[in-house]
Amino acid sequence: MVPMIDAGIIGGSGYTGGELLRLLSNHPGVKVVAVTSRKLGGTDVSDKHAHLRGLYDLKFEDISPEEVAGRCDIVFTAVPHGSAMKLVPELLSGGAKVIDLSADYRLATGVFEKVYGLAHTDPREVVYGIPELHPEAASQDLIANPGCYPTGATLAAAPLVDAGVVERVVFDSKSGISGAGEEPSQVSHYPNMAENIQPYKLTSHRHKAEIVQELSRLGNIKVSFTPHVIPSVRGILTTAHMFVKRRLGAEEVRDIYREFYRGKPFIRLISGIPALPSVRGSNFCDIGFEIEKDSDRIVVISAIDNLVKGASGQAIQNMNLMSGLDERTGLWMPGVAP
Repeated sequence: MVPMIDAGIIGGSGYTGGELLRLLSNHPGVKVVAVTSRKLGGTDVSDKHAHLRGLYDLKFEDISPEEVAGRCDIVFTAVPHGSAMKLVPELLSGGAKVIDLSADYRLATGVFEKVYGLAHTDPREVVYGIPELHPEAASQDLIANPGCYPTGATLAAAPLVDAGVVERVVFDSKSGISGAGEEPSQVSHYPNMAENIQPYKLTSHRHKAEIVQELSRLGNIKVSFTPHVIPSVRGILTTAHMFVKRRLGAEEVRDIYREFYRGKPFIRLISGIPALPSVRGSNFCDIGFEIEKDSDRIVVISAIDNLVKGASGQAIQNMNLMSGLDERTGLWMPGVAP
Protein backbone atom coordinates (compact mmCIF):
# COMPACT_ATOMS: atom_id res chain seq x y z
CA MET A 1 0.00 0.00 0.00
CA VAL A 2 1.45 3.36 -1.06
CA PRO A 3 1.37 5.85 1.84
CA MET A 4 -0.52 9.07 1.12
CA ILE A 5 1.67 12.17 0.98
CA ASP A 6 0.17 15.63 1.39
CA ALA A 7 2.03 17.87 -1.03
CA GLY A 8 2.17 21.60 -1.58
CA ILE A 9 3.51 23.77 -4.38
CA ILE A 10 4.73 27.29 -3.67
CA GLY A 11 4.65 29.18 -6.95
CA GLY A 12 2.23 26.97 -8.83
CA SER A 13 1.19 29.26 -11.67
CA GLY A 14 4.16 28.78 -14.02
CA TYR A 15 5.20 25.99 -16.35
CA THR A 16 7.00 23.94 -13.69
CA GLY A 17 4.11 24.34 -11.26
CA GLY A 18 1.63 23.25 -13.91
CA GLU A 19 3.82 20.29 -14.82
CA LEU A 20 4.07 19.25 -11.16
CA LEU A 21 0.28 19.30 -10.96
CA ARG A 22 -0.09 17.33 -14.20
CA LEU A 23 2.28 14.59 -13.09
CA LEU A 24 1.05 14.45 -9.50
CA SER A 25 -2.52 13.97 -10.72
CA ASN A 26 -1.39 10.50 -11.81
CA HIS A 27 0.55 9.69 -8.62
CA PRO A 28 -1.13 7.03 -6.46
CA GLY A 29 0.51 8.21 -3.25
CA VAL A 30 0.11 12.00 -3.38
CA LYS A 31 -2.67 14.43 -2.63
CA VAL A 32 -1.95 18.04 -3.52
CA VAL A 33 -3.43 20.09 -0.69
CA ALA A 34 -1.97 23.56 -1.28
CA VAL A 35 -0.93 25.56 -4.34
CA THR A 36 0.19 29.13 -3.82
CA SER A 37 0.35 32.20 -6.02
CA ARG A 38 0.54 35.80 -4.84
CA LYS A 39 -1.07 37.15 -7.99
CA LEU A 40 -3.75 34.48 -8.42
CA GLY A 41 -4.93 33.94 -4.84
CA GLY A 42 -8.58 32.82 -4.87
CA THR A 43 -8.48 31.77 -8.55
CA ASP A 44 -9.25 28.20 -9.56
CA VAL A 45 -6.08 26.30 -10.46
CA SER A 46 -7.81 25.05 -13.61
CA ASP A 47 -8.49 28.62 -14.76
CA LYS A 48 -4.74 29.09 -15.10
CA HIS A 49 -3.89 25.51 -16.12
CA ALA A 50 -6.73 24.65 -18.47
CA HIS A 51 -5.34 21.16 -19.16
CA LEU A 52 -6.09 20.26 -15.53
CA ARG A 53 -9.84 20.88 -15.72
CA GLY A 54 -11.76 18.16 -13.95
CA LEU A 55 -8.62 16.82 -12.25
CA TYR A 56 -8.30 19.30 -9.38
CA ASP A 57 -10.79 21.12 -7.18
CA LEU A 58 -8.21 23.57 -5.86
CA LYS A 59 -7.77 27.31 -5.72
CA PHE A 60 -4.51 29.22 -5.64
CA GLU A 61 -3.84 30.58 -2.16
CA ASP A 62 -1.68 33.45 -0.94
CA ILE A 63 -0.62 31.96 2.39
CA SER A 64 2.51 31.92 4.54
CA PRO A 65 5.25 29.28 4.39
CA GLU A 66 4.33 28.31 7.95
CA GLU A 67 0.77 27.50 6.91
CA VAL A 68 1.93 25.53 3.87
CA ALA A 69 4.34 23.51 6.03
CA GLY A 70 1.63 22.85 8.58
CA ARG A 71 -0.56 21.25 5.92
CA CYS A 72 2.07 19.40 3.89
CA ASP A 73 4.56 16.56 4.20
CA ILE A 74 6.45 17.66 1.07
CA VAL A 75 6.65 21.14 -0.43
CA PHE A 76 7.92 22.00 -3.90
CA THR A 77 9.24 25.55 -4.24
CA ALA A 78 8.87 26.69 -7.85
CA VAL A 79 9.81 30.32 -7.35
CA PRO A 80 12.28 32.76 -8.94
CA HIS A 81 15.97 32.54 -8.07
CA GLY A 82 16.65 34.35 -4.80
CA SER A 83 13.16 33.74 -3.40
CA ALA A 84 13.45 30.15 -2.20
CA MET A 85 16.22 30.91 0.31
CA LYS A 86 13.74 33.16 2.14
CA LEU A 87 11.08 30.41 2.29
CA VAL A 88 12.98 27.19 2.84
CA PRO A 89 14.10 27.77 6.46
CA GLU A 90 10.49 28.38 7.51
CA LEU A 91 9.26 25.32 5.63
CA LEU A 92 11.88 23.08 7.20
CA SER A 93 11.28 24.44 10.69
CA GLY A 94 7.58 23.75 10.14
CA GLY A 95 8.34 20.07 9.64
CA ALA A 96 7.98 19.78 5.86
CA LYS A 97 10.50 18.25 3.51
CA VAL A 98 11.40 20.56 0.63
CA ILE A 99 12.39 20.14 -3.00
CA ASP A 100 13.55 23.46 -4.42
CA LEU A 101 13.27 23.91 -8.19
CA SER A 102 15.12 27.24 -8.22
CA ALA A 103 18.89 27.64 -8.36
CA ASP A 104 19.21 28.84 -4.75
CA TYR A 105 20.69 25.65 -3.30
CA ARG A 106 22.30 24.02 -6.33
CA LEU A 107 25.72 25.62 -5.97
CA ALA A 108 28.16 26.26 -3.14
CA THR A 109 27.25 29.60 -1.54
CA GLY A 110 30.23 31.53 -2.89
CA VAL A 111 29.74 30.15 -6.40
CA PHE A 112 26.02 30.96 -6.31
CA GLU A 113 26.70 34.53 -5.28
CA LYS A 114 29.25 34.96 -8.07
CA VAL A 115 27.08 33.37 -10.77
CA TYR A 116 23.72 34.94 -9.81
CA GLY A 117 24.94 38.19 -8.27
CA LEU A 118 22.79 37.66 -5.16
CA ALA A 119 23.75 37.45 -1.50
CA HIS A 120 22.76 34.07 -0.06
CA THR A 121 20.80 34.41 3.17
CA ASP A 122 20.63 30.69 3.97
CA PRO A 123 24.03 29.11 3.29
CA ARG A 124 24.00 25.36 3.83
CA GLU A 125 25.21 22.21 2.10
CA VAL A 126 22.40 20.68 0.05
CA VAL A 127 22.41 17.52 -2.06
CA TYR A 128 22.15 18.18 -5.80
CA GLY A 129 19.16 16.17 -6.90
CA ILE A 130 20.15 14.11 -9.92
CA PRO A 131 19.14 10.76 -8.36
CA GLU A 132 21.30 8.78 -10.78
CA LEU A 133 24.39 10.53 -9.36
CA HIS A 134 23.29 11.23 -5.79
CA PRO A 135 21.64 8.26 -4.09
CA GLU A 136 22.12 10.07 -0.77
CA ALA A 137 19.23 12.32 -1.81
CA ALA A 138 16.86 9.69 -0.41
CA SER A 139 17.85 10.54 3.17
CA GLN A 140 17.54 14.33 2.90
CA ASP A 141 14.93 16.82 4.07
CA LEU A 142 15.97 19.40 1.44
CA ILE A 143 16.95 18.70 -2.16
CA ALA A 144 18.23 21.16 -4.75
CA ASN A 145 16.49 20.12 -7.95
CA PRO A 146 18.91 20.56 -10.90
CA GLY A 147 18.61 22.84 -13.87
CA CYS A 148 17.33 21.41 -17.15
CA TYR A 149 20.48 21.94 -19.24
CA PRO A 150 22.77 20.48 -16.55
CA THR A 151 20.58 17.40 -16.22
CA GLY A 152 20.87 16.46 -19.90
CA ALA A 153 24.53 17.44 -20.14
CA THR A 154 25.71 15.79 -16.94
CA LEU A 155 23.88 12.52 -17.59
CA ALA A 156 25.39 12.38 -21.09
CA ALA A 157 28.97 12.80 -19.89
CA ALA A 158 29.12 11.36 -16.37
CA PRO A 159 29.99 7.71 -17.13
CA LEU A 160 33.03 8.50 -19.30
CA VAL A 161 34.23 11.23 -16.93
CA ASP A 162 33.91 8.82 -14.01
CA ALA A 163 35.91 6.25 -15.97
CA GLY A 164 38.80 8.73 -16.09
CA VAL A 165 39.15 8.72 -19.86
CA VAL A 166 37.97 12.27 -20.67
CA GLU A 167 40.22 15.28 -21.05
CA ARG A 168 37.67 17.80 -22.29
CA VAL A 169 33.98 17.99 -23.10
CA VAL A 170 32.17 20.55 -25.25
CA PHE A 171 28.39 20.67 -24.80
CA ASP A 172 26.06 21.98 -27.48
CA SER A 173 22.50 21.97 -26.10
CA LYS A 174 19.27 22.86 -27.86
CA SER A 175 16.15 23.56 -25.82
CA GLY A 176 12.48 24.02 -26.51
CA ILE A 177 11.11 27.49 -25.83
CA SER A 178 9.32 26.47 -22.62
CA GLY A 179 12.73 26.50 -20.95
CA ALA A 180 12.55 30.31 -21.05
CA GLY A 181 9.43 30.34 -18.87
CA GLU A 182 5.98 31.63 -19.66
CA GLU A 183 6.78 35.34 -19.67
CA PRO A 184 7.10 36.40 -23.34
CA SER A 185 10.37 37.86 -24.59
CA GLN A 186 12.16 38.70 -27.82
CA VAL A 187 13.54 35.16 -27.84
CA SER A 188 10.12 33.56 -27.46
CA HIS A 189 8.24 35.92 -29.79
CA TYR A 190 6.93 33.70 -32.59
CA PRO A 191 8.26 35.66 -35.61
CA ASN A 192 11.74 35.63 -34.08
CA MET A 193 11.66 31.96 -33.14
CA ALA A 194 9.87 30.22 -36.01
CA GLU A 195 12.18 28.52 -38.53
CA ASN A 196 15.15 29.71 -36.49
CA ILE A 197 17.73 28.49 -33.99
CA GLN A 198 18.98 31.07 -31.54
CA PRO A 199 22.28 30.58 -29.72
CA TYR A 200 22.58 32.74 -26.62
CA LYS A 201 25.01 33.37 -23.75
CA LEU A 202 27.58 31.55 -25.86
CA THR A 203 30.24 31.27 -23.17
CA SER A 204 28.57 32.56 -20.00
CA HIS A 205 25.34 30.67 -19.31
CA ARG A 206 24.64 30.27 -15.59
CA HIS A 207 24.00 26.55 -15.91
CA LYS A 208 27.63 25.89 -16.80
CA ALA A 209 28.49 26.22 -13.11
CA GLU A 210 26.22 23.28 -12.25
CA ILE A 211 27.71 21.12 -15.00
CA VAL A 212 31.25 21.92 -13.87
CA GLN A 213 30.35 21.26 -10.23
CA GLU A 214 28.89 17.82 -10.92
CA LEU A 215 31.45 16.59 -13.44
CA SER A 216 34.33 17.85 -11.30
CA ARG A 217 33.16 15.46 -8.59
CA LEU A 218 33.86 12.61 -11.01
CA GLY A 219 37.07 13.74 -12.71
CA ASN A 220 39.40 16.60 -13.58
CA ILE A 221 38.24 17.83 -17.00
CA LYS A 222 37.71 21.00 -19.01
CA VAL A 223 34.09 21.94 -19.74
CA SER A 224 32.62 24.24 -22.42
CA PHE A 225 28.88 24.84 -22.85
CA THR A 226 26.77 26.74 -25.38
CA PRO A 227 22.93 26.70 -25.31
CA HIS A 228 20.47 27.29 -28.13
CA VAL A 229 16.70 27.78 -28.32
CA ILE A 230 14.86 25.88 -31.05
CA PRO A 231 11.29 26.26 -32.40
CA SER A 232 9.90 23.46 -30.24
CA VAL A 233 7.82 23.68 -27.07
CA ARG A 234 9.53 20.94 -25.06
CA GLY A 235 12.74 19.00 -24.93
CA ILE A 236 16.51 19.40 -24.71
CA LEU A 237 18.84 17.62 -27.09
CA THR A 238 22.45 17.80 -25.91
CA THR A 239 25.45 16.94 -28.07
CA ALA A 240 28.48 16.23 -25.90
CA HIS A 241 31.78 16.24 -27.78
CA MET A 242 33.93 14.11 -25.50
CA PHE A 243 37.67 14.35 -26.16
CA VAL A 244 39.28 11.28 -24.64
CA LYS A 245 42.81 10.43 -23.48
CA ARG A 246 42.93 7.09 -25.29
CA ARG A 247 41.05 5.27 -28.03
CA LEU A 248 38.00 3.30 -26.88
CA GLY A 249 35.97 0.75 -28.79
CA ALA A 250 32.19 0.88 -29.04
CA GLU A 251 31.68 -2.13 -26.80
CA GLU A 252 33.91 -0.65 -24.09
CA VAL A 253 32.00 2.62 -24.16
CA ARG A 254 28.70 0.75 -24.06
CA ASP A 255 29.87 -1.29 -21.07
CA ILE A 256 30.96 1.86 -19.23
CA TYR A 257 27.48 3.38 -19.64
CA ARG A 258 25.64 0.15 -18.81
CA GLU A 259 27.59 -0.35 -15.60
CA PHE A 260 27.37 3.28 -14.49
CA TYR A 261 23.59 3.37 -15.00
CA ARG A 262 22.84 -0.15 -13.84
CA GLY A 263 19.58 -0.11 -11.88
CA LYS A 264 18.73 3.43 -12.99
CA PRO A 265 15.31 2.98 -14.62
CA PHE A 266 14.98 6.39 -16.25
CA ILE A 267 18.20 6.12 -18.25
CA ARG A 268 17.74 4.39 -21.60
CA LEU A 269 20.86 3.55 -23.60
CA ILE A 270 19.89 3.31 -27.24
CA SER A 271 21.51 2.37 -30.53
CA GLY A 272 21.42 5.33 -32.86
CA ILE A 273 20.51 8.95 -32.21
CA PRO A 274 18.08 9.93 -29.42
CA ALA A 275 15.02 11.93 -30.48
CA LEU A 276 12.94 14.42 -28.53
CA PRO A 277 9.55 12.85 -29.37
CA SER A 278 10.69 9.66 -27.66
CA VAL A 279 11.03 11.40 -24.30
CA ARG A 280 8.53 14.26 -24.58
CA GLY A 281 6.15 14.19 -21.62
CA SER A 282 8.21 11.53 -19.84
CA ASN A 283 10.93 11.35 -17.18
CA PHE A 284 13.29 9.34 -19.39
CA CYS A 285 16.74 10.38 -20.52
CA ASP A 286 17.75 8.64 -23.76
CA ILE A 287 21.48 8.41 -24.48
CA GLY A 288 23.30 7.29 -27.62
CA PHE A 289 26.85 7.69 -28.89
CA GLU A 290 29.13 7.38 -31.88
CA ILE A 291 32.93 7.16 -31.93
CA GLU A 292 34.67 9.26 -34.53
CA LYS A 293 37.05 7.13 -36.58
CA ASP A 294 40.78 7.89 -36.21
CA SER A 295 40.06 10.62 -33.68
CA ASP A 296 40.03 11.34 -29.96
CA ARG A 297 36.36 12.40 -30.10
CA ILE A 298 33.31 10.47 -28.93
CA VAL A 299 29.97 12.15 -29.64
CA VAL A 300 27.34 11.44 -26.98
CA ILE A 301 23.75 12.58 -27.46
CA SER A 302 21.16 12.87 -24.70
CA ALA A 303 17.47 13.73 -24.98
CA ILE A 304 15.20 14.80 -22.13
CA ASP A 305 11.95 16.69 -21.66
CA ASN A 306 13.10 19.94 -20.04
CA LEU A 307 9.87 20.25 -18.02
CA VAL A 308 9.89 16.64 -16.80
CA LYS A 309 13.33 15.07 -16.30
CA GLY A 310 14.71 18.60 -16.53
CA ALA A 311 12.44 19.96 -13.79
CA SER A 312 9.14 18.70 -12.37
CA GLY A 313 9.50 14.99 -13.12
CA GLN A 314 12.92 14.85 -11.55
CA ALA A 315 11.50 16.71 -8.53
CA ILE A 316 8.86 13.98 -8.15
CA GLN A 317 11.52 11.31 -8.62
CA ASN A 318 13.37 12.93 -5.71
CA MET A 319 10.15 13.12 -3.69
CA ASN A 320 9.59 9.40 -4.21
CA LEU A 321 13.06 8.55 -2.93
CA MET A 322 12.76 10.92 0.04
CA SER A 323 9.45 9.26 0.93
CA GLY A 324 10.68 5.67 0.65
CA LEU A 325 8.78 4.97 -2.55
CA ASP A 326 9.94 3.31 -5.75
CA GLU A 327 11.39 6.19 -7.78
CA ARG A 328 9.19 5.24 -10.75
CA THR A 329 5.92 5.80 -8.85
CA GLY A 330 3.66 8.13 -10.80
CA LEU A 331 6.32 8.63 -13.47
CA TRP A 332 6.44 5.31 -15.28
CA MET A 333 4.93 6.41 -18.57
CA PRO A 334 6.20 6.64 -22.14
CA GLY A 335 6.94 9.75 -24.13
CA VAL A 336 4.32 11.32 -26.36
CA ALA A 337 5.17 10.39 -29.94
CA PRO A 338 4.72 11.54 -32.64
